[in-house]
Amino acid sequence: MPYVLLAVAIGAEITATSLLKLSAGFTRLWPSVGVVVGYLLSFLLLSLTLRSVPVSVAYAIWSGAGTAVVAAIGMVVFGEPVSLVKIGGIALIIAGVVALNLGGTHAG
Repeated sequence: MPYVLLAVAIGAEITATSLLKLSAGFTRLWPSVGVVVGYLLSFLLLSLTLRSVPVSVAYAIWSGAGTAVVAAIGMVVFGEPVSLVKIGGIALIIAGVVALNLGGTHAG
């Protein structure tokens, strides 16, 4: 169940960050409301996840997945330039999250 909460927290964070772009500096009401609600929900669910998942693992997954997906959304939805360097960066984020998780399972 904690990883389901974490997945929903990631989804809320991704949604809030995407809406942040659409809020135009908090000048548009509904995207701005979505930003606030999304981040509140995300942090609430992340805090609940931390009851049973180590912070190093949960935060690595939350921030890494959020960063990678938002970068991809920026390229696909918002028309940001795609480059091998960006794609490589996303791959490195994913590799870092995997490494932290593997390290977390063997730590004593």
